[in-house]
Amino acid sequence: MAKEPVITTQCVRVPVLNGHTAAVFINFKFKPTKEELIDRLVNFKGYPQEKELPSAPKQFIQYLEEDNRPQVLLDVDYEDGMGVSIGRLRTDSLYDYKFIGLSHNTVRGAAGGAVLCAETLVSKGYISKK
Repeated sequence: MAKEPVITTQCVRVPVLNGHTAAVFINFKFKPTKEELIDRLVNFKGYPQEKELPSAPKQFIQYLEEDNRPQVLLDVDYEDGMGVSIGRLRTDSLYDYKFIGLSHNTVRGAAGGAVLCAETLVSKGYISKK
């Protein structure tokens, strides 16, 4: 289990059909610049992207520059609902940075997340044809 960076979050539940919005606060051992952090976020590639799994979003994370984004109605379907939208990145008085994250609660979270897990298990050889 990673001990750094230190992250705390709060999921904001609002009456929308799909989407979870999270308020994220983060500290780093070595604080990156805002530009470095955005670069790392948008260029992140996990195992599903590296192996080009069928359900994996091509670009897992998008960063939105607008002050009022992400928004559920505008951004929840990013990468067919399998991507994560991040915005409102700013410095914080207690933590290094804070930002808002948005993901689709059923496509990315439950149904699509389960399919992507199964694709990963097949890709790694844990599940095979009999």
